Amino acid sequence: MSNFSRRDFLGLAGAGLGGLILPGGAFAADALDPIAPRPPHFTPRAKAVIWLHMAGAPSSLDLFDYKPELVRLNGTPLPDSFGKNLKTATDGGVGNLYATKRTWKQHGESGAWVSDWLPHIATQADKIAFLKGSKTEGSTHVIASLKLHTSGLVPGRPALGSWVQYGLGSANPDLPAFVVLPTGKGSAGGGRGAVIWSSGFLPAAYQGTAFRQGDLPILHLARPDGVSAEEQRATLDLLKSLNERQAGRYPGDTELQARAKSYDLAYRMQSSAPEAVDLGKESAATKALYGIDAKETEEYGTALLRARRLVQRGVRFVHVISGAPDNSVDSWDAHNGIEKNHSVMCKQVDKPVAGLLADLASHGLLDSTLVVWASEFGRTPYGQTGDGRDHNPWGYTQWIAGGGVKPGSYGATDEIGLRAVSGIVDTYDLQATVLHQLGLDHKKLIFTHQGRAEKATTVFGEVVKDILA
Repeated sequence: MSNFSRRDFLGLAGAGLGGLILPGGAFAADALDPIAPRPPHFTPRAKAVIWLHMAGAPSSLDLFDYKPELVRLNGTPLPDSFGKNLKTATDGGVGNLYATKRTWKQHGESGAWVSDWLPHIATQADKIAFLKGSKTEGSTHVIASLKLHTSGLVPGRPALGSWVQYGLGSANPDLPAFVVLPTGKGSAGGGRGAVIWSSGFLPAAYQGTAFRQGDLPILHLARPDGVSAEEQRATLDLLKSLNERQAGRYPGDTELQARAKSYDLAYRMQSSAPEAVDLGKESAATKALYGIDAKETEEYGTALLRARRLVQRGVRFVHVISGAPDNSVDSWDAHNGIEKNHSVMCKQVDKPVAGLLADLASHGLLDSTLVVWASEFGRTPYGQTGDGRDHNPWGYTQWIAGGGVKPGSYGATDEIGLRAVSGIVDTYDLQATVLHQLGLDHKKLIFTHQGRAEKATTVFGEVVKDILA
């Protein structure tokens, strides 16, 4: 697993800030400070995002998208009408239709269908907008994950969290505005590499900062042994003086200003980062709510409670990745053994995610925090390798809660859950909607790169207005 140290953070932050166009569309002097707060385009409904990346792609057909017709047709070949122009995602081919083995119930006033694999999330159904017509392009994990997080099919574009920090700056000068919390093991979904939280062509100061588990979230952040606080402060003041002198000679070189700012941020983070992720002051009841008192849910629950603490302290975007808890499964990537795979993965995330939604609500934070359950794609209604499912970019379920979003079910897949047929939401639309709730117009959030005005969602994306309260 790749993690960023203090040294990495300082080095990346000095990569320069030329070419900035702020949300209003014009260059401004405070762009030299990458964490300076900046006004949104319009009044936001949300202040922060907790992005739950289900790396490897869970099966919506076994979690949220109940299909009686698929149950009826279980074991029969995929009808020709559904298989037309179907390009399989892997070499496993198209097996017979494979019905869910789960027990299903409708929950809450919205009547949302949730399977027995997610009993805790089911109790929070009336907080959730289910996007049942989600779709994407690209049927390999890496390509689809890049598109989900960066709107690009190849590396090099900024992650959504980087765009958020670029557009709004930081609400807390003592913490990074974009934090990544990887959990578990595995590589499904391209989710373990920094490419999906990269700043791309944006200045490197907007890169996501990966926090480790444990009391020291960033490597080499602590002051070295034998160096006093006074000595460290004197060293930073000297560096600042030298950089300012050099900047006076080369006023067009913004790298010096950016580097000096990063030194000061790292200095402040020596106390702020450990405090932000320290769960020592959280009650036993709160820890139990997230499942931190149980082995299966401890790591993921810890990450989500830390996510709540981070947004509580002004972090704009927290990206949490659900890796496999052990080597028995490969994240959510269930090409075979879906019963074992999803039993393990659901047990890991179900209680913590439900706890996060309930805890945010109890702290009065859910109205101002968007919680997004996202994956690179879904899984097919036909089987693969006996008891698994192939990749499905054509129709699956993602969901959003909080942050001015209206609960309920939006859109649908066809009778067997293969393709989205109504309320279609592409990943571009999901990103545009998240930015909109933060007060940012994805069509006006622009950065000039190599003479071209680049936008967060390239040239695509529409806000999903039907789910907005």
